[in-house]
Amino acid sequence: MARPREFDEAAVLDAAIQQFWRRGYEATSVRDLADEMGIAGASLYNAFGDKRTLYERSLNRYLDQTFRERIGRLEHSLPPRDAIVAFLQEIIKRSLNDRQRRGCLLVNSALESAPHDEELQHIMATFLSEVEIVFFCGASRWASVTIPFRKRNRRRTSPDFF
Repeated sequence: MARPREFDEAAVLDAAIQQFWRRGYEATSVRDLADEMGIAGASLYNAFGDKRTLYERSLNRYLDQTFRERIGRLEHSLPPRDAIVAFLQEIIKRSLNDRQRRGCLLVNSALESAPHDEELQHIMATFLSEVEIVFFCGASRWASVTIPFRKRNRRRTSPDFF
């Protein structure tokens, strides 16, 4: 019979996020992760399988706490154009207040690993397509609302979302 987990999965995923964010995927060892997460290496493998699976789960949690949370909060409370503007303003504010200048974990991950690793490239493409879909749908909804204005103002030849 398997022993119950003796750690908070959310807390250890948050610790893994911090380690991957600080050092990147390639430079982070399983030992680094276990130390940061405060669990034994065997517990890490039992709970998450391998480093790549933990990385993917960490990125997913990061997106839940940042991108998905922000979209969920903004898309239903603001018109699409305003939601996109607010989304970008929050990213700028967060970036300016980040004393460590870590950047976006998703973008960092895409730049570090994806060009050299087809499996990670696929994972990054999946996550980034989620971002693209949200912006496209939001921009499309906003564009459809403003079509009457665009027909009256024929000087505009391309969509002007902002």
